[in-house]
Amino acid sequence: MRLLVKLRSGTNQRYPLNMNHKFHGFVYNLLRGTEYEVLHDKLGFKFFCFSNIFPLMEKNGVVPPISEGETRNFIISSPSSAFIKTVSEKLKKNQEVRIGDSLFSVEGQSRLSPRINQYSRIASSTPIVIRIPEEKYDLYSVPQELRKKRYAYWKAEIDFTAFIKQLEENLFKKYNEFHKETLEPFTVFEQFRYTKQVVNRLTIGGKDYPVVGSMWEFSFSYLSERQKKLLEFGLDCGFGERNTYGFGFVNIVRNKRV
Repeated sequence: MRLLVKLRSGTNQRYPLNMNHKFHGFVYNLLRGTEYEVLHDKLGFKFFCFSNIFPLMEKNGVVPPISEGETRNFIISSPSSAFIKTVSEKLKKNQEVRIGDSLFSVEGQSRLSPRINQYSRIASSTPIVIRIPEEKYDLYSVPQELRKKRYAYWKAEIDFTAFIKQLEENLFKKYNEFHKETLEPFTVFEQFRYTKQVVNRLTIGGKDYPVVGSMWEFSFSYLSERQKKLLEFGLDCGFGERNTYGFGFVNIVRNKRV
């Protein structure tokens, strides 16, 4: 499930890029005093993701200032309807909110439940982050110059098979943990197109860390019910890693035969 929040700009303001850690803090501030505040210190999967503010009106890599009174949108997603309800109740209409140094008021909100069919094409709206563990370097023939201690971020210099296999493995792990069941692995992604590599910077504990992600499109000629179920879970939970920082937010861009 998704919560689409309409935000009205409270002032003339510039919207900086690489806002992931600011949105991360914004969401956790909403969870304070609720049963979900424990997620901040929970290890492992936390089962939510979020979009960038949109539309950004970006031109040549530059985002123009947002004028006072202009509206923008923001989506928070989770496979937990209770989580979405909690966030929704915290975001009351006309409430003033700060995301980093940006000031907005809540204009309205609505809940969405994206559904995938066999003609769907889905695309990443934020970079998908995949890390290859050190013990799989030889399996995926990771170039020596890219091998780091513990893990390496997937980059286009590494076999595309590594990205898809790790992406599927991550999705199955999250699904099984959330639903407390064992869904045996099967092929999910067969038609895909790599768009570009993106490097963001995260500020964690006062330190900046580079995060390497990539943009993708996925299309399907046929989807079984179990594939649809898994992919819809991914739309809510996020694809890949670092979902609670807004990475791996994916949208349906086509849902019918063309």
